[in-house]
Amino acid sequence: MTPKARTPLLRRALAAVAGVAIAATMLSGCLYAAIPPETSASPAPSREPDLDGVPAGFEDFYGQTLDWAACSGSDDASYDCTTVTAPLDWSDATAGTIDLALIRRSASDGAAIGSLLTNPGGPGASGYDLIADSASYAVSEPVLDVYDVIGFDPRGVGRSTAVTCLDAPAMDHQLYDIPADPRGSQGWTDELTQRHKEFVDACVANSDGILPYITTDNAARDMDLMRAVLGDKKLNYLGYSYGTFLGATYAKLFPERVGRLVLDGAIDPSVSGLDVGTTQAIGFESALRAYMADCLGGRNCPFKGSVDDAMADLATLLASVDAKPLKNSDGRMLGADTLLTGIIAALYSQDSWSYLTRALSEALQGDPSTAFLLADFYNNRNDDGTFADNSTEAFRAYNCMDYPTDTSQADKDAADALVAEKAPTIAPYWQGVDVCEVWPYPPTGVREKISADGAAPIVVVGTTNDPATPYAWSQSLAAQLSSGVLVTREGEGHTGYNKGNACVDGAIEAYLVDGTVPEDGLTCRA
Repeated sequence: MTPKARTPLLRRALAAVAGVAIAATMLSGCLYAAIPPETSASPAPSREPDLDGVPAGFEDFYGQTLDWAACSGSDDASYDCTTVTAPLDWSDATAGTIDLALIRRSASDGAAIGSLLTNPGGPGASGYDLIADSASYAVSEPVLDVYDVIGFDPRGVGRSTAVTCLDAPAMDHQLYDIPADPRGSQGWTDELTQRHKEFVDACVANSDGILPYITTDNAARDMDLMRAVLGDKKLNYLGYSYGTFLGATYAKLFPERVGRLVLDGAIDPSVSGLDVGTTQAIGFESALRAYMADCLGGRNCPFKGSVDDAMADLATLLASVDAKPLKNSDGRMLGADTLLTGIIAALYSQDSWSYLTRALSEALQGDPSTAFLLADFYNNRNDDGTFADNSTEAFRAYNCMDYPTDTSQADKDAADALVAEKAPTIAPYWQGVDVCEVWPYPPTGVREKISADGAAPIVVVGTTNDPATPYAWSQSLAAQLSSGVLVTREGEGHTGYNKGNACVDGAIEAYLVDGTVPEDGLTCRA
C-alpha cells in the first residue's frame, strides 16, 4: 500500500525488519543472499503433537503428523520444509481447509530447546522467505544456535493458500499510474475508486473464496495449530512490525500458552486505522527531518541551508513532479505519489539514506531511475516488471478485514488537519481513496487494548524515531500487556533487535535463550 491511501501503511520490507540495507540488496540487483543448492540431508524427526486443550471439532487438525522434506537455506545449517493443513474457518471445522507453508532451520547446536516462530511484518510479508534467505539477519547467532527457527507464510501469503488478484501489467496500473485529473478533484477520486474496484473484483474472482477469512485473528489461531503440531507446549515467537500485532493477538487468545514472546516495532492494537495513518505520517516526517539533518552535514547533499530550508525545497520537488511527472527509461512516469513511496522505502533504515540522497539528487536533475528503484523495492517489483510475491494483495486483504471503516467525516477532517500541521511535506500526498471502502466483505477485526492476563513475560522493543511503528505504540502495548516489558532503542529506523545495538541484542538473546527477563524500561543508547 502506498502512502496516498488511508489504509494503514504497516508495510513489509526486508531491509526494515531484518536490518538488510538497500545497499546490500536491491541496488546490487539481488534482494536476498545467494541460496546454496538443496541439501540431501535427512530432515529432523517430528515431535509428537501437543493435544492439550484442542478446541472441540478440530482434533484432526491438531493431531496431524508433518511430512518434512529437505530444502534450501542461506547458510550451512539444516533446512527442511513442510505444509500444515489448517481450517479455512476457525468457527467451522467442516468449512474447508487451507495450506500453510513452513520452513525450519534446525538449531545450529543440534539439540533445540524448542521452536521459535517468526514473522517479518506486513501484513503480507513472507516469513518463509525471511528464514530461507536471511535467517541470520532475522535472528542473531546465539538464538539460531539453540532454536529450531520456523519461518512461515501466514494464510493468504506467498507459498501458503494465497490471496490472488492481478498479474504484473495490471499491478503497475494499480501502483504507479497517475490519474488524468488534478489531485483532489472529483475526477481524480472517481478514477482511483474505479481502479480499486477493478483490483477488488479481481481478488474476488481469483482468490477462491478465502478473502473473508484472511484476518489476524485467524492467523493467530493458525499459529497455535503450528505450535501444537511442532510439538511445543508453549509458543516461542519473534514478531516484527505487523508481526507484533499477530503476536499480541495470539497472547490475547491463548495467554496460558505464551512462552517467550518478543514483539519488535510494536503496533498499538487499540489505535484505529485512521489514527494509524495519521501517526505514521507524522513519524515519517520526523524521520525525513532526521535524514535531512544528516544529509546537510555530509557530502553530495542536493539541499542547502537549514533543515527547514531543505524540507521546503523537497516540498517544491514533490509539487514539481506532481505537476509534471518525470519519464523513466521503461516508460513509467514518476509522480509525487511514487516519489514519496521511494522516500518512505529509504526511511525504514538509516543504512539506506545515501540512496535516498542519490534518488533526490537525480530527480532534481530530471532523472527518476533511483526513485523508481526505491519504490519498486517497496512494492517488491522485479526488474522485468513482474512482482516477486503477493504482498500487496495480502496487505490489502488483511487490513480491510482487520480495521473497521466506520470513521466519521469529522474525524477524517480532524486527522487531515493534524497531518497538515505536523507533517506538511508529506501531507499533500498522504490522503487519498481507501481500497477498503470498496472491499466486498465487512471487516471483522476490532481495535481494543490487549492485556493477555496470565501470560508469561512479553518483551516489547521500541525504537525512539521509528517512522513506521512510532515509539509511542511500543510504550502503549507494553503498558497494556499485563506482563509487558519495554526495551527501548534510542535511534533511527524501523525495529531494534539484531540491528547492531549490543544492549538490545544482549537483552533479547538472554530472554530467548535463557529466559532472563529484561529490566522493564531498559534503555539502550546508540
